[in-house]
Amino acid sequence: MPASPSSADRTLPSESRRFATGRQFELRRGDALAVITELAAGLRLYSRGGVQLTESYGDDQISPGATGITLAPWANRVEDGVWYLDGKKQQLDITEVSRNNASHGLLRNAAYSLVDESEFSVTLEATIFPQHGYPFLVRHRVRYELDEDLGLRVSQSLVNESQASAPFVLGAHPYLRLGDVAPEDLVLTVQAQTRLVADERLIPRSTAPANGPYDLSAGASVGNLLIDVALTDLAYDGGVARHTLTAPDGRSVSLEQDENCQYVHVFVTDTFPGRSKAVALEPMTGPANAFNSGDGLRWLPVGESFTMTWGITASL
Repeated sequence: MPASPSSADRTLPSESRRFATGRQFELRRGDALAVITELAAGLRLYSRGGVQLTESYGDDQISPGATGITLAPWANRVEDGVWYLDGKKQQLDITEVSRNNASHGLLRNAAYSLVDESEFSVTLEATIFPQHGYPFLVRHRVRYELDEDLGLRVSQSLVNESQASAPFVLGAHPYLRLGDVAPEDLVLTVQAQTRLVADERLIPRSTAPANGPYDLSAGASVGNLLIDVALTDLAYDGGVARHTLTAPDGRSVSLEQDENCQYVHVFVTDTFPGRSKAVALEPMTGPANAFNSGDGLRWLPVGESFTMTWGITASL
C-alpha cells in the first residue's frame, strides 16, 4: 500500500516532488480511503477498513500497466495511430510501439489541475489542445467522491471548446483486488452477451457471442484466466452494470458503470509487478479503434459536455 498524505495536509503541495505521480489527493470517509494522483487524474488506491481494493504502486513509480489512470479523448487503441477527419488523414503519435498503435489517449502523461476539493471529494481537470492527429480543444474533468455508503464514485466529463464537433471515447483503467486474497482464489463475474474479436494487435475486427472462456456470467476462476478482451451488451440493473470479484469467504469488490459506458474491457494478466495475477476492469464508452470503426464513437457538439460515471463498491 502506498504511503499516504497526512490528514493535516491532504495534498502536500510542498512535497509533491517526492511522488512520481505528482500531488496526492487523499479522501477519507469512515473506514474508506482513496488516493488520487495529479498525473492522469489516476486512482492510486482505494481501500476499506485497511483492505486494499485496487492495485497500487510505490511513491517513486508511475502507474504500472496504466493502473488507475483516466483515458481521454480515446480509450484503448487507435490502429497505426491513423484515422480520417472529413477525408483528411490524421496521424497520432505511436505510443504502443510493440503493436504500432496510439494507446490510451492524450493525457496519460499530463498533470491535471485542481478545480475543487472538499472533505470527501476532489475534482481535477486537464486541457487537450489542438495538435497533430487531434485538432480539437477539449477539457477533461474528473471528479472522485466517497459516498455515504463509503463507495467510490467517479465522473468523467468532456467539454468541447472547439469550433467543430469533436470525436471521443472516454474510459478508465482500474485494477481491482481483494486485500491479501490470492488472485487465483478469486472468482470474476461479468454479465455480457457479446465480445469483440480482436487481431494480434488487439484491434477489434468482428463480434461474437461471449461464450467459452469469455463467458463470465456465472463466474470464472481468475486462476484459469488470461484474457484481454472488450465485452458489450452488458446487463444493467437500475441503469448500472456491475462486474465483481468474489473471495471464497463471500467478500467481494465490484466495478460499476452507467449506461453511457456500454463496454467493459477485461484484462487478466500475469505480468503485473509483484502479483501472480492482476485484474483490470475498464469502463469505456467505446472500444478500441472506435475512431476508425465508429463503434461507440460519439461526437460532442460545440460548447456541449458529456459525462460518464463509474465506481467501486465492496461487501466486506
